[in-house]
Amino acid sequence: MAKEGKIVVLSAPSGCGKSTIIHRLLEGDDALPLEFSVSATNRAPREGETDGVSYHFMTTEAFRDAVAEGSFVEWEEVYPGRYYGTLRSEIDKRTAMGCNVVLDIDVKGALNVKRIYGDRAITIFIQPPSVDELRRRLEGRGTDAPEVIAERVGKAEYELSFAPQFDVRVVNDNLEDAVAGSRDIITKHLEA
Repeated sequence: MAKEGKIVVLSAPSGCGKSTIIHRLLEGDDALPLEFSVSATNRAPREGETDGVSYHFMTTEAFRDAVAEGSFVEWEEVYPGRYYGTLRSEIDKRTAMGCNVVLDIDVKGALNVKRIYGDRAITIFIQPPSVDELRRRLEGRGTDAPEVIAERVGKAEYELSFAPQFDVRVVNDNLEDAVAGSRDIITKHLEA
C-alpha cells in the first residue's frame, strides 16, 4: 500500500503571486512532486480557462447541492454570490495513492483544510511587501475595473489579518526569492 500523500496549501490576497509561485514549483527539471488540486467555482470561465483543469466550473445550484452533501473540505462565498471550494474527492483520491497535493485557496479555506488534515497539511501565506504595492500590481494587470481593484484591496487588508494563523509566511518582494523560499519550506514538509 502506498504511503499517504501530504498536502501543501498556498494562500494569499489576490495579486500577491501565489499562482505564479505554484506554477514555478510544478515546472521544469526541479519540479516538486506535487499534483495541483483543482478548485470548484460557480463563476464563469475566463478566456483560456478549461473546465476540470483551471477549475471545476459549476452552476450555483450544483455548487450549493455539493455543499449540502458535504462534498467540500472547504468552501467560501469569497465575494457576494461567488463561491469557491475544494472537493474532498480531489484531495482524498490523490493522497490515498501516495501523491502530494498542492492547493491554491483563500485564507479561510486554508485554515479549514489545516483543521481537517492536521500535520499532513502545511499552510503557507504569500504576502505582498505592502498594501500599496499590491494595489500597484493589481492595476498593472489591466484586467479589472478600478472599483474591482478597490474591492480586492479591501479584501486583501482583511485577509492579511489571518497571516499569523498560517504555519509559514513568505513575503513576495522578489519572485525568485519567494519561489526559492517556498520550495525549501515545501521540500522539508514532504521529507518529514
